[in-house]
Amino acid sequence: MAERRTNVRDALTRARRTRRPALRVEPAEQPAGLEPDGGDAEGHGLVDAAVYRHGRRTDSPATLADTIANLHEHREAMAWIGLYRPSEQELNSLAREFGLHELAVEDAILAHQRPKLERYGHTLFVVLRAARYLDDVEQVEFGELHVFLGHNFVITVRHAESPHLGEVRHRLEDDPELLARGTEAVLYAILDTVVDGYSPVADGLETDIDEIETQVFGGDPAVSRRIYELSQEVLEFQRATVPLNAMLDALAHGFEKYHVDEEQRRALRDVADHVTQVNERVEQFRVQLRDILTVNSILVAQRQNEEMTALSRASNSQNDEVKKISAWAAIGFAPTTIASIYGMNFRHMPELGWYLGYPFAVLLMVTAAVVLYFLFKRRGWI
Repeated sequence: MAERRTNVRDALTRARRTRRPALRVEPAEQPAGLEPDGGDAEGHGLVDAAVYRHGRRTDSPATLADTIANLHEHREAMAWIGLYRPSEQELNSLAREFGLHELAVEDAILAHQRPKLERYGHTLFVVLRAARYLDDVEQVEFGELHVFLGHNFVITVRHAESPHLGEVRHRLEDDPELLARGTEAVLYAILDTVVDGYSPVADGLETDIDEIETQVFGGDPAVSRRIYELSQEVLEFQRATVPLNAMLDALAHGFEKYHVDEEQRRALRDVADHVTQVNERVEQFRVQLRDILTVNSILVAQRQNEEMTALSRASNSQNDEVKKISAWAAIGFAPTTIASIYGMNFRHMPELGWYLGYPFAVLLMVTAAVVLYFLFKRRGWI
């Protein structure tokens, strides 16, 4: 892992031995009208370029060509070139000038990379995933940042509005002693800014989880979708933060080999502590959402069972009423049938001349009704 660190002294020796020709940038490669390190939704290309000597900004070239020319004139200087969604031509031009590896350049052009740290010769390539919480829509927005680091240059390539590197630049320029430590100080400041931006995101996610718990126990039917969407955001957030542990370990392993001063060591350890805290919170969020999803499933199943029980009770009640109606209808049907038969008044009926015919018919009707009543009563229909 220590090999991923930039060998500052070897790179400086190599740069002093080899003088590359100044970069020529065509007019089409020099976009104008961008605010320093702020960027906008429509402007691409060079955002801010600065040349520093002994920790102080000595020049603010308007073009990439002027930046490179100034850097060649002052070998002890350091250049910080900030780009926002640059064109392929711009990155290829910088790659030829600074010897950037083609794989790293390809990653910076295509974007959508996982956080990582790679060392290509004397150049360090770092990919970071910044995040910010949008209160209005209650969502997490992720931005991608690529950093090329050499002994005397820092190239930052942003593919989103965050992180706002202008704040990092201003903070470093206000502390010339820190900026004079070189490009590693810039990298550590960028790491610190990106990691510090994770805390508000974690706070926003925690608030969302609290709201979801309230929705779950309140029986909100839309909460399942929100749990799923928030789980995806937490997983995406975890993909941005977890790889930082290995990256910071790789940098820490090179402390002794590359003679990193104690102040920068403390800064990196502080960043590592913050990353650990964020990762612990994110893992807690993931577990909470998993438990909330389980509880929500149980509550939904419980409500469904209660609804089914209520429907069953209603159905049973209806069945009881139907049984009662059917029983009484059957009880009334037997006497009605007997009375109907003897009320037909046909001329040739055996019982018409029988003296006991009427009492017999009445007794038969009462007997049939009583027998049916007790039969249905025994079966619980009445």
